[in-house]
Amino acid sequence: MNIPLHLYDPRRGEPAFRVERLEDARWPEGAQRANYFTVLWLPDGGTYHAGEATHALSGAALVFFQPYQIFHLERSRTRHPDGTVLQFHANFLCIETHHDEIGCNGVLFNEVYGSPHVPVDGDLVEGITNLVTQMRYELDHGGLAHTELLVSYLKVLLIKATRRKLELGTVTEEASLSRSPEVVDRFVELVERHYQKLHAPADYATMLHLTPKALGRAVKRALGRTPTQIVKERLIKHAQWQLLHTLRPVKEIAAEVGLEDEFYFSRLFKQAIGLSPVKYREFETTIRGGRNLSM
Repeated sequence: MNIPLHLYDPRRGEPAFRVERLEDARWPEGAQRANYFTVLWLPDGGTYHAGEATHALSGAALVFFQPYQIFHLERSRTRHPDGTVLQFHANFLCIETHHDEIGCNGVLFNEVYGSPHVPVDGDLVEGITNLVTQMRYELDHGGLAHTELLVSYLKVLLIKATRRKLELGTVTEEASLSRSPEVVDRFVELVERHYQKLHAPADYATMLHLTPKALGRAVKRALGRTPTQIVKERLIKHAQWQLLHTLRPVKEIAAEVGLEDEFYFSRLFKQAIGLSPVKYREFETTIRGGRNLSM
């Protein structure tokens, strides 16, 4: 399947931050991916796909996609969904650099096991709407400290969403446990401990005293993806970080995640990201001016 990959490249004069109404957004139909962090503001809900998982939202929500992730927002034949898309590259705001002050890394972005959306209600709906309106106004009009103000607005939005997601995790703990039974929690713990060496669902099923089919049903019901997909996403996430923030050889990174065949690893990585490991590292390091390697 050929998924379009939209690459932000400052050498072409493209902006590192943009905000568009969904009805104006210049997206192709169907699945796509980009090297921007992407945030969807859907005040009326909607249906979206994140990789292999499908999510239907009945009310207002923010949806977060990380760079190079495949995503798809469903549209009706008659109109686009109401809402706004915000996209920013690490050149505009690097969430890893600003992790302590924003706290969204691992909560909104770079979180393998949870859903990528945050339900929004009450006064927060008006708060998010106002922030988005302010961002669009500032982008249209500019002025003194233009970039600093936009960064501030974006940080506030990410902080509000992070607080809301953490709050929901506490408030709905009982409901969460009913949807994500203990066996799934144990599976997640085991994947975190063993993903670099164990890739087959049968390995995890054995440790949990389940059949692979029973484990697959439980994981798919709770997380929206199969055990194989979960393990692969975690493995690729590890490889991405190493490729982006170190100069370790690709062969060494492949071996670290349990794939001794460098060519198989490269094919798996390109299927997941859209670029080979070498091209991914070279491109992002070039457009970031090497700042990613100083972390």
